[in-house]
Amino acid sequence: MVKFDVKTVNDLLGIDDAFKAPSRLMEILSEREEREKLFRNFLKIDTNLEYDWFHEYFETEQAERKSKKQDFTPNAIAKLANVIACEPGQTDYYEMAAGTGGMMIARWVYNVKEDPAFTGKRKDTMANDILTSSIFTYDPQAYWYHLEELSDRAIPFLLFNAAIRGINAVVIQCDSLSRKAKQAFYVKSDNKDFLAFSDILEIPKTDKFAKFLDVEWNLDEEEEKE
Repeated sequence: MVKFDVKTVNDLLGIDDAFKAPSRLMEILSEREEREKLFRNFLKIDTNLEYDWFHEYFETEQAERKSKKQDFTPNAIAKLANVIACEPGQTDYYEMAAGTGGMMIARWVYNVKEDPAFTGKRKDTMANDILTSSIFTYDPQAYWYHLEELSDRAIPFLLFNAAIRGINAVVIQCDSLSRKAKQAFYVKSDNKDFLAFSDILEIPKTDKFAKFLDVEWNLDEEEEKE
């Protein structure tokens, strides 16, 4: 049973047409109080954060298959890929074409359950004989996610999925090959609370940040508006 069908998501966002979802969601995400209220409303419907709630909704209503060749990785494949690719003690994660965050969520689930950062610190101690990793040791600030996505429609959902899980990340809207970027966000984990939401801060389009993120700001659209 799909808990977040088109009607449910539209009602939560207060819209009458799924086409309005990306812009409306981005508006809500920009205001902390409204953002966290929305998070809590979603959690009233489902508290299982181990999968992408928007997978079916986005695939049905928002995906740009023809123009941007968007498709979605099944949850089982995302989990398998993360288990294969993740090395012991690895705390950094990079993904281009992140979409709405299905692969990111699979890595987050792995990090929470396996807690490579904690396990790595205690590798050479007798602690390996007891519980060495779980939600009781997981510290969201010990992990860093670098996420890139080009689609205007996917970015709000990706930000939502990162922030509601308390992930610490940079989310860049860019072409990962040309490195031309439209905008970027710091999804900031403010504390070590496993259940806390992250803040969302837009990164200034300065030369310093462009160098740091290895991007070139695409200001053509803004110049056209002016």
